[in-house]
Amino acid sequence: MRHLTIHGACLTLTAVTMVTVRPSMLAAQARPVRDSAPGVDPKVWVNYDFVPGNRVIFFTDYAADQVGNFPKQLVFKSGAMEVADVDGRKLLRATARSVFVIPLPEALPARFTIEIEVINRKGLDGPAFQLQGNLVPTRDGKTSTISWGSGGAALTGGGGGEAPYTYNEATRARYRGKPAELRVLGDGEYVKVYLDETRFVNIPNANFMRSKGLSIDLDARGEDNPLFVGRIRIAESGKSIYDELAARGRVATQGILFASGSDKIKPESAPTLKTIGAMLVAHPELKLSVEGHTDDVGIAADNLKLSELRAAAVMAVLVRDHGIDASRLRSTGLGSTKPVGPNTTAEGRQNNRRVELVRIDRP
Repeated sequence: MRHLTIHGACLTLTAVTMVTVRPSMLAAQARPVRDSAPGVDPKVWVNYDFVPGNRVIFFTDYAADQVGNFPKQLVFKSGAMEVADVDGRKLLRATARSVFVIPLPEALPARFTIEIEVINRKGLDGPAFQLQGNLVPTRDGKTSTISWGSGGAALTGGGGGEAPYTYNEATRARYRGKPAELRVLGDGEYVKVYLDETRFVNIPNANFMRSKGLSIDLDARGEDNPLFVGRIRIAESGKSIYDELAARGRVATQGILFASGSDKIKPESAPTLKTIGAMLVAHPELKLSVEGHTDDVGIAADNLKLSELRAAAVMAVLVRDHGIDASRLRSTGLGSTKPVGPNTTAEGRQNNRRVELVRIDRP
């Protein structure tokens, strides 16, 4: 059975012809992006500890790509892949065993995060995707391979620790032909892998290669059993929030996520909010301004209002759920007025969509 492998810093994805997919073709599939996990008790996120990196080095959602073409930001290696319109969203669709590479502007950092939206095959329960951290996928076992499918996720090879691929009926039902968010967190040799809120891999001695590319291998099985890849985000994880505040007086985080066009905070934001809350408890002298920022897409006045609502929502959670005295916090929205990167690139826009914490307790 073919797999999708992730090695080192490269993603290899099998090429698949791009087509427009009509809703009837995906009648049995859920929408590829979820504001939360439908049918999943929010309590399951309690042990979820993934925090997205705060400096985006690669991002694509195929917004600038034409349906029927292969995405411009990726490198085609083999197979049958193309951009498809799925219920008004662009996704990369594979209909045969395919491989592609995600080129990076620099080597994958020692501390990194990878986020990939996927829709698994409707049939076959073995691993459907494989990820490696090198520009060309290898099968020699010298680098760690991350694989995932309807059964969950696994990490094998590389000469270090491994997590086998296992699954049960509940996992099959949840991921067979349905959307999921793959998340990988790397810190030196330590690698954790998640599907949605569940951590499947927790290995302290993995050998995930760092290079200027990631390879993804897709094991699609024809027009009736395709694979889909959605948004891809790769970022560097920096210093701790407190260390950055101590050094610079402000810190940006992209780990607080919101439903599209809304101030509703997504459950996967819990680890970041917990870290901020714990920091404020440990340092009672800290007073913070919570700032909301957006990119420049859309109407400026609407972006400003949305950023205000989101900053206020973050402050409310810190007070309500983490016991922080409201007098130590204030919130403000700045819309797109304070960019930290160019709004002309996908990566720049991603870096501009952020929540910043600013110390207000300094003289």
